[in-house]
Amino acid sequence: MATNNDRPPEKSVLARITGIKESGIILAIILMGVVITIANPNFLTPYNFQIVARQVSFIAIVAAGQTLVLLLGGIDLSVGAIAGLSAILGAMMMTSGGVDPFLSTGLAVLFGLFCGAINGTLIAKLKLNAFIVTLATGEVFAGAILVLTKGYAINGIPEIFQVLGQGTIGPVPVPVAIMLVIFAILAWVTTNTPFGRSVFAVGGNREASRFAGLHSERIEIIVYAISGGAAALAGMMFVSRMNAGQPTIGASWLMPSITAAIIGGTSLSGGVGTMFGTLLGALFMALLGNGIVLMNVSSYWERVIIGLFVLIAVIVDLIRRRSSGLSLLPRWMSFRPRS
Repeated sequence: MATNNDRPPEKSVLARITGIKESGIILAIILMGVVITIANPNFLTPYNFQIVARQVSFIAIVAAGQTLVLLLGGIDLSVGAIAGLSAILGAMMMTSGGVDPFLSTGLAVLFGLFCGAINGTLIAKLKLNAFIVTLATGEVFAGAILVLTKGYAINGIPEIFQVLGQGTIGPVPVPVAIMLVIFAILAWVTTNTPFGRSVFAVGGNREASRFAGLHSERIEIIVYAISGGAAALAGMMFVSRMNAGQPTIGASWLMPSITAAIIGGTSLSGGVGTMFGTLLGALFMALLGNGIVLMNVSSYWERVIIGLFVLIAVIVDLIRRRSSGLSLLPRWMSFRPRS
């Protein structure tokens, strides 16, 4: 018969927090919030929280797709260009083409899926290096933006479309609601479906997954397509937010999309990471940028500080992989053809 002495001792709140895989980034976010609040109490105002929430939503959605690619052991350098080109095409459809704005959004997302599928096909079927492929296609997509726009913004966005980037659902901004839905779906897919488990398996050990009968090529194409679709959706949301199709949309989203995943604990070697960690990583970066503004620090320091955090996260990942006996280089840094 079990007695009270046989029961395991209750864990403290701190022990429960530190037992979470993402405890490091959670504690970093809390510490940063405390420091910024001491420096400027305006940090805790609802208005400022809305600003941070809107800022994080666009990058976080792109980072969610990038996380899937990194879990697979790849990398997608074209996400920013896909977001920009899809947004420009969507803006042109709803202005010059007279297409319904929300139908234009759906078509733009489909175009993003198509662009991502092109990346995945070149990488999976032709066994090309992911770094080179996505770098090249990113240049193609970025060039197409300039060809279509001549460097000018596309104006005349229908007023009804503003709800996607500027509207609210109660106190929650629409972009934040969309972001949370996407992360909830991808988190469920990666943890509760055969496809999600296959992504981790292929990213962790491609050879073993091939012998286990997994269709790694098909999985790779789907993952890159999802990454392109997520980028396109973020691009269209930004069109709504700015009420214009700017040719610079997505130009600065590549590094943050990778940074959010890495800071959130996603391994560059593949097979390790969570959507929740990426969401926290994106939030960390948004708070960092917001704090730099509130503390009147030059915005030029933001890139320096983020770069240092990325370097620390990469070193931690390297140490973890070394202690686990895994390859020290990500798969996309290898130029050897895959079997």
